[in-house]
Amino acid sequence: MNTTRPEGTPRPTLVCVPGLGLEAAEWRTTSDALQRSGVVDEVVVRSLPAYGERPSSSDDLRPSTLGARLAAGLPGATVLVGHSASCQVVGRAAALAPGRVTGLVLVGPTTDPRARSWPRLVARWLRTAARERPAQVPFLAHSYPHVGLAGMGRAMEAARHQDIRVDLRAVQCPVLVVRGRHDRICPERWSRGLAAVAPPGSHAVTLPRGAHMVPLTDGEVLAETLADWLAELSRGGA
Repeated sequence: MNTTRPEGTPRPTLVCVPGLGLEAAEWRTTSDALQRSGVVDEVVVRSLPAYGERPSSSDDLRPSTLGARLAAGLPGATVLVGHSASCQVVGRAAALAPGRVTGLVLVGPTTDPRARSWPRLVARWLRTAARERPAQVPFLAHSYPHVGLAGMGRAMEAARHQDIRVDLRAVQCPVLVVRGRHDRICPERWSRGLAAVAPPGSHAVTLPRGAHMVPLTDGEVLAETLADWLAELSRGGA
């Protein structure tokens, strides 16, 4: 891992949004490893309704609305990081705040148009779940009820209708798309397609292991990939 930065280059702040139905703690391993690497100033986890917080019945859970809410509170020199459906949220925020977002990271982004219907979404989820590590089950068993299954369903219904590629064509910063090797929710073809419509210097990376829940199961490996990309970004080479 080469994390050397040019002397005097300011380190960015990472703002991570939890995946759908997941609590902020999903980013703990990745955050701790990134801060040890020295390539970031700090890592902030920003929870939103259905993405770390239990939504109320009146909350608008469309990624476009939540993305605007996220963009309004961003500091300068921010790298946004999303996971799964929250990639659509951070993608919209990056498009709305180009002067403050210097990099965008999408981990296992949804939703591939080839699997936007509920039957196909469920089929891909089942194929991916078979390759996930059982050790994450206690976290999910606590997190999903905390956020609320009804809110998760409403949020996914909204997310599956929003095409993240529209926002990626509007962002003005490099984009890193990351997926686990066994992720069928975000297949390699989809991740490469997203990088292709993003600004020049964007990349798609498949981790050597893991499935869809890599922030939970492979946080150290994910952090190493992010640290290398952030170091390259600071050198102007991403």
